[in-house]
Amino acid sequence: MKKKGITMLMAAALMVTLAGCGNSNNGGNTETNNAGTAGNATTTTENATTDNKPAEPEKKEDVTIKVFQFKVEIADALQKLAEAYEAETGVKVEIETHGGGEDYSALLKAELAAGEEPEIFNSSGWAGFDPYVDRATDLSGESWAKDLVEASKAQISRDGKLLGMPMNLEAYGFTYNKDLFAKAGITALPQTIDELEAAVKKLQDAGITPFALTSEWWSMGIHTMNISLANHDDPAAFIEDVKAGKATFKDDPIMKDWLRLVDIMFANGQKNALTTDYNTQVAEFAAGKYAIIQHGNWIQGMVDEVNPEMNLGMMPVPLKAQPYAFTGVPNNWIVNNKSAHPEEAKKFLEWMVTSETGQKFIATDFKFIPAVSTITPDTAAIGKIGGDFATFSQEHPEQVKGWNWDRFPDGITQQWGSAMQEYLGKQITGDQLLEKFDKAVADIVKR
Repeated sequence: MKKKGITMLMAAALMVTLAGCGNSNNGGNTETNNAGTAGNATTTTENATTDNKPAEPEKKEDVTIKVFQFKVEIADALQKLAEAYEAETGVKVEIETHGGGEDYSALLKAELAAGEEPEIFNSSGWAGFDPYVDRATDLSGESWAKDLVEASKAQISRDGKLLGMPMNLEAYGFTYNKDLFAKAGITALPQTIDELEAAVKKLQDAGITPFALTSEWWSMGIHTMNISLANHDDPAAFIEDVKAGKATFKDDPIMKDWLRLVDIMFANGQKNALTTDYNTQVAEFAAGKYAIIQHGNWIQGMVDEVNPEMNLGMMPVPLKAQPYAFTGVPNNWIVNNKSAHPEEAKKFLEWMVTSETGQKFIATDFKFIPAVSTITPDTAAIGKIGGDFATFSQEHPEQVKGWNWDRFPDGITQQWGSAMQEYLGKQITGDQLLEKFDKAVADIVKR
């Protein structure tokens, strides 16, 4: 993202998160039982009975819409939301979740290739959205579109049209166990790679394994890789140069520093990292086995299931002159115009972000920092990770960078993740890793 865009994103996220944020009228709703937009109020009036009491919504018992979605962290809560929607409208919402260790993108493409057309599916933005543009319904005219955090729109817009609903805002860096840091005598967060190395040694000397690692391709091929991309002065320009063959990862000085960071992480994680999946990684971190995990506020709900009192914070990742944390839109809800019920799908999304029930699920059950400004965040639900990040972002907005991996065509990050697995397993050298990064870009851009 450009600096202006990310500043806008962070300003909005912070105002929403910390202020509780400034929406004292609950998104323009003056009554607790009348949540939603003016459009919803009009519908209620039109359906009113003669004694001015609102009528029950018309139920459609024969309609089923399918949601093919990525976010494993909200799978249970999303199912409950679907059940609440069916109880209110009669429309059945079938949830199918594929994430964690699964390759969601490949599974979605297989689903579509097989002729299955879910009403709603998830897609990232920028180039990651390109394969699905022809299926995306224009949502520009939806009532909630005007209330989106401004900087969340560009990644899912084409030719002035909003082609998806941004799911939420997320941030990541190094989430760390404050109690374990204190036990190791670490009194200040590391600001440089040298200081990180020194902090890691203190943890090791105290008998604490510093890093909770995972072999998941997406964690390494997306989030770890973005640390290097975001540290460029102009990430978008650097990425375009790499795609055009004008620059390479192998010859990039920032990638050399990034390799040192990766080496520190890989050399100071658990012994079975190569066989550790995402769920196990987070669960063991939540159990206090490790001091640092490279994830963001999205793990808060999973941590709370294990240890709701865990004393967590998020620290920026040191690489260059100053450390950075990273924020963006993780995914979008896309309404599939080739499905059987796209209009019903739009109504479901409308209800999700405007009804009192839907807003409560987003803010509290999903533990989201909303991308829709009319939803008041639940600061208690967002938790310590997001709260710590919000405080840092407010005090150091210049140390917050964006998400850049989706500026590359689909398939590249998967190959990066595979190469990272080889590097974690000590099957290739650092130079070979960077060569594989370059080859992945060259192979896919040529297609």
